[in-house]
Amino acid sequence: MNTKYLLIRTGWRLMSLLPFWAIYLISDFIYFPLYYVARYRRKVVRKNLTNSFPEKTEKEIIRIEKRFYSAFCDYLMETVKLMDMSPKKVKKHMRFEGLEELERLVVKEGKSCVLYMGHNFNWELVTSLPLHFKDESNIRFGQIYHPLTDKNMDKLFIELREQYGSECIPMARTLRRIAELEKQKAPFVIGFIADQVPYWEAINHWVDFLHQDTPVFNGTEKIARRTHSSVFYFSVRKEKRGHYVGKFELLTEDASTTSTNELTECYFKMLEDGIKKEPHLWLWTHKRWKRTREGYEAREAQRILERQRYKNNA
Repeated sequence: MNTKYLLIRTGWRLMSLLPFWAIYLISDFIYFPLYYVARYRRKVVRKNLTNSFPEKTEKEIIRIEKRFYSAFCDYLMETVKLMDMSPKKVKKHMRFEGLEELERLVVKEGKSCVLYMGHNFNWELVTSLPLHFKDESNIRFGQIYHPLTDKNMDKLFIELREQYGSECIPMARTLRRIAELEKQKAPFVIGFIADQVPYWEAINHWVDFLHQDTPVFNGTEKIARRTHSSVFYFSVRKEKRGHYVGKFELLTEDASTTSTNELTECYFKMLEDGIKKEPHLWLWTHKRWKRTREGYEAREAQRILERQRYKNNA
C-alpha cells in the first residue's frame, strides 16, 4: 500500500466518522466557495440547463443551478460518509421499491437482470442492493464503471462500492466478465449508468434528449439482448436529506424480444421525465453534449476518405 493512498484513505476514514449533522454542516459550508468563488464548472452547468430547459427564464435556471450545487455538495459528503456506513445504517438511508419483481426474476426464475441507471443523486447507494439478497449467494451483483485517472482515488472508490458485496466491473472488461458469469451459470444483476458521453467510435445511435440531439450508448441494450436478460429502469428519488428511494421498473422480461434501440430510447425517455421532475438532482457538471452530429459526420467522412486512399495506394 503506497503512502499517498494510505494518507488519502486515513483522512477519508477520519472524516467519515463524523455524525450526519456535521457532514451536512460541512456540505453547507463548502457550497459557497464552490459556487461563488471557485465557480466549479458553472459555465458548463449553466449552458446545460439553459439548453435543456429553453422554456424556463434565467431566474428559474439560476434557482435550479443553485439547488443542484447544494445537492452536489451533499453527494460529495455522503460519499465520504459511505466509508463509515454499516449494512444496517445504509439500509436506513437507501430503501428500494419494486424489489419483489426483481426477486421473482432473479431468485425464483434464475434470470439475469440488467439495470439502466442515470447519474441521479445519490447513485452511489445502489451498491447496497446485495444486502437485500444476503441468502442468495449464487447471485452476482455488479456495476459497470469508468476507472478514474488517479489510481489512488480509483482504488478508494472501488473499495467503497464493493463493501456491500457488489463488484466493480471496468467498462473495458464488461463483455469478458459477463461471459465468465454465464459460463459459471450464475445469474447476475448488473447496473449500467448509461447517460455518459460515448466515444466517437462508439456512436451509432442518436436520440432527442432534453431538447438536444444526443449521441448515446446502446451497448447496454446489446448485452441485454444477447444474454436474454430482463431489463429494469432504476431511478432514484430523494425523500429528505440523506434518505433516498431506489425504484425498479420492469421494461422487459427478455430483452431479445425487443426491437433494435427500443430499450435505449425507452431509457432516455424515462430518464428525461425524471430529470424534468427533479432537475437539481441530476449531474449537470458533465459535458454531456460535447459531441455533435456535425462533428460525427465530419469524422466519418474523413475516415471513409482515408480508407479509400489506403485502397488506392495498396
